[in-house]
Amino acid sequence: MTDYTLLGWMVFLGGGTIMVLQLIVPNWQGACDVVTNFLPAGKSVWLTIDDGPDPEDTPRLLELLAAHQAKATFFLIGQRAEQYPELVDAIRASGHEIGCHTYTHPTRTFWLAGRCKTRRELDCALPHIERERGEVTLYRSPVGIKSIFLRGLLQQRGLRCVGWTIRSGDGLGQDPDVIVHRVVNNVRPGAIILMHEGYRVASAVRIVAIQRVLESLTRDGYDFIQPTTDQLRTVPVKSLTPEPTTTTKELLCN
Repeated sequence: MTDYTLLGWMVFLGGGTIMVLQLIVPNWQGACDVVTNFLPAGKSVWLTIDDGPDPEDTPRLLELLAAHQAKATFFLIGQRAEQYPELVDAIRASGHEIGCHTYTHPTRTFWLAGRCKTRRELDCALPHIERERGEVTLYRSPVGIKSIFLRGLLQQRGLRCVGWTIRSGDGLGQDPDVIVHRVVNNVRPGAIILMHEGYRVASAVRIVAIQRVLESLTRDGYDFIQPTTDQLRTVPVKSLTPEPTTTTKELLCN
C-alpha cells in the first residue's frame, strides 16, 4: 500500500476528516505536538522570522535586532541556506537561533506528502543550517501545514514543531500599520510572533513591519528572548489569544 493510498483510506473512513484538519489547519494538535506559546519569565515574547536567509533582508534584520538588544529565531528554507551559507553563519554569530523550515517550502501539497517526500524536506535542509548533527532542534512547517508522517520523522531527528501565537499577516499584507496593530493588539507575555523576510513580502512591509514591532513592543517593556526547551508549551488552539480570521488564500500564501 502506497503512502497516498493510506491517506485516501484515512479520508474515506470515519475520523479522516478530523485528521485532514489536523494536517492543514495551523496549530491544531494531533498530527504533531505543536508549540504554540511558552512559559515566560517576565514580560517577554519570542520573535520568529521565516523564509530566509535573504541577501537584502537578513543583514538589515541582524542590525535591527542588535540595536534593540533583541533575540530571534530564524526558520530557514534549506534551498536558500544552501545558496547563502554566509548568512546562516552571520545569524548564528549574532547569537540568534536557527530552525528548519523544510528544504523547498512546499505549501499546497505538503499535507499529501508521503514518508519519502517528508523525509527529504528535512534531511536535505538540515545539512545546510547546522554545523553538526543535532544542533538544530526546532522545526516549523510551511504555512503550518503538516503531513501524516511528520511527527515520527521529527522525533527521530530530535526536532520540536513550532507554531505561533500571533500570525502577523506580513506574508500577504500590504499595510505595515495593519500588521503592527495586529501584533500589538494581541501580544501577551509568552507569545510566539510569526513574521517573514524575503522577496515574497510586499515592499511596503518588508523590514518595516518587523522594525516597528520591535520599536513598539520595546517601548511597552517587552523583551525579545529565545525560550528554553523547558519553557515551550503546547496548548489547545481554543485557549490561545484569538487570531484574525485567516482565509484560504492567506493559508497558502503566508
